[in-house]
Amino acid sequence: MTDNFNKAAGHAACFMAYAIFGLNIVICKDLTGSHTFSPLALFSIRSVCACALFWLISIFLPKEKVERKDFLKIFIASFLGYFCCQLSFLMAIPQVTPMTSSIVSSLSPIYTMFIAAVAIKEPVTFKKALGVLVSFGGMLLLVLGGMNASGVQENSIQGILLLIINGLSFALYLGVFKPLISKYSVCTFMKWIFLFSTLMSLPFTSGELVRLEWSAIPSKILLELGFLVFFATFVSYYLIPYGQKRLRPTLVSMYAYIQPIIATAISICIGMDTLSWQKVLSAILVFAGVVIVSRSKARQA
Repeated sequence: MTDNFNKAAGHAACFMAYAIFGLNIVICKDLTGSHTFSPLALFSIRSVCACALFWLISIFLPKEKVERKDFLKIFIASFLGYFCCQLSFLMAIPQVTPMTSSIVSSLSPIYTMFIAAVAIKEPVTFKKALGVLVSFGGMLLLVLGGMNASGVQENSIQGILLLIINGLSFALYLGVFKPLISKYSVCTFMKWIFLFSTLMSLPFTSGELVRLEWSAIPSKILLELGFLVFFATFVSYYLIPYGQKRLRPTLVSMYAYIQPIIATAISICIGMDTLSWQKVLSAILVFAGVVIVSRSKARQA
C-alpha cells in the first residue's frame, strides 16, 4: 500500500511539475516581452525568492548536515542545473515562439544520448544517428519556416541554440548529480542550490534591482512574476526531485511531453502563437527523432 502510494505521489508530482513548466513558457514569453526586467535580473529575483523560501522551510524541518566535500559538487550542480539552465532559457524565450520553445525542450533523450556517448563511451548506433538527423531537420524547419503572417521571422538561430544549451545543461545536471540529489532531502539540496545561484547572479544585477521602480510595475507583470517565483521555481523545483525519488528515470522523462502540449494549447488560445503546417511538420520530425533514439536505447538496455 505504501509503495503504491509513493508511486502515485511520484506520478502526481511529475505531472504537476511539467504542467507548470508548460504554462511557464507562456508566462515567461509575456514577462520578458514587457522589458521590465533583463533576463539576468529576472533570474536573480527567482533565485533570491526561492532561496529565501527553501531556507525558511528548512527551519521547521529536521536538521541535515551537508558533508564538506559535497559543497563544491553542489556549487557545480547549481551552475549547471539552475544558473546556466534557467538563464539560457530566459535569454532564449524572447527570440522564439512558445511552441518552438516547447518542441526544442522535449529533446531530452537526445541530450542524454550525447552525454552517455561522451561520459561512458556509449556507442552511437545508426538508429541514434538517424534520430538526431530527423530531429535536427525539424529544428531547421522551425528556423527557416518560422515566418508569421507579416513575414517576420519568429525564431532566431541564437534563440534555438540557447534552448539547446538549456536542455543540455539540465540533462548534465540530472545525469551527473543524480547520486548527490538522492543523498540529501529535497529542501536541504535546494536551499544550497538556490543560495549558490543567488551568489552567482547578484553581483551583476544588484544595481538594476535597486533602481527598479516597483510601484510603477503593472499588476499583471507582478502577478506573472509571482507565478514565476512561487510555482515555476519554488514548487516545480521541489516536485521534480520528489518525483525522481519515487519513479524510474524513464517514467519521469515521459512526463516532459506534457510540457509542449500545454504550452502550445495555451499560447494558441490566447493568440500568442499560431499554428502553421511548418510548425506541425517540425513537431512531427522532432518527436519522430526522439522516438527513434528512445527505441534504440530501449533495445540495447
